[in-house]
Amino acid sequence: MPARFQIGDHLPQLVEKIIDSYNSDPRTRHINRAYMPSRSEIIEIIHLLLELAFPGFFGRQNLNQHNVNFHVGEMLPKIGEKLYEQIYQELCYQQENGNGRKNQNQQGQSSCEEKARQITLEFLERIPDIRKLLATDVQAAYDGDPAARNTDEVILAYPGVLAVSIYRFAHELHKMNVPLVARIMTEWAHTATGVDIHPGATIGSHFFIDHATGVVVGETTDIGDYVKLYQGVTLGAMSFPKDERGRLIRGYKRHPTVENNVTIYANATVLGGETKLGEGSVVNGSVFLTAGIPANATVSMKAPELKVRKRRTRETNKQTKAENY
Repeated sequence: MPARFQIGDHLPQLVEKIIDSYNSDPRTRHINRAYMPSRSEIIEIIHLLLELAFPGFFGRQNLNQHNVNFHVGEMLPKIGEKLYEQIYQELCYQQENGNGRKNQNQQGQSSCEEKARQITLEFLERIPDIRKLLATDVQAAYDGDPAARNTDEVILAYPGVLAVSIYRFAHELHKMNVPLVARIMTEWAHTATGVDIHPGATIGSHFFIDHATGVVVGETTDIGDYVKLYQGVTLGAMSFPKDERGRLIRGYKRHPTVENNVTIYANATVLGGETKLGEGSVVNGSVFLTAGIPANATVSMKAPELKVRKRRTRETNKQTKAENY
């Protein structure tokens, strides 16, 4: 067995070098500041929200009509307490960054506390409506995939449904001015599923992402009802204008509008804030689109020119040699 590693006399010098690297670039450290949402706590909140949204599928099982009331009554305070703390941290973080002070005064803390309570309660009150939307997404996944045996399979196994479920919760927080907590939620979903939906995007009911992996939905995307995307679809921005100082201009519509009953097939790319896909339209696979299309239109690429060459086998080579003799 090898001897244990001992850093020994190297420790003070290495500590000093790392501290110097902290001091040389403030962008990669969060020191001498009081407030910051916790990524690990937010991930725990995601799991609790999924358990609340899909009882019996995530977390505790064997629920019945006799214990489900107790289960919900136990979960809501737990979610509320955890969520309140993260919202409070973000609101104070916003104040701390906005006024440049390193420490919050008592008035600022009280303001964060009151706003955090209001937002937390409002969010919890929206959960039944979020669940109604999630039910339409589950049904859309089942209706849209002939491989699905039932809606249970859709909830338990489909990464697109998981990503959209987390987005639905994050979107509500984004609308309530808690964008960092919301973004951490959807980026965790991105890591888990390969689907990147910005919480600022607006998405209607019955939304389904088939196969899921590689889908990107930008912040200012507007998606209607009964829309279906396949793997690799990008709803993105076409360009990023800058101001006179070379900084990106933010806060304008950069991403497409997708109206009701649109289908976008695998690896299609649709870019631009002025690009609108009309109701009932279809975008075929691998299309690159930067202009709008009318309702009930279909966009497709010309079929590529294919070359098929028969592979030579050992028997073919032997026959060719024999014919040459």
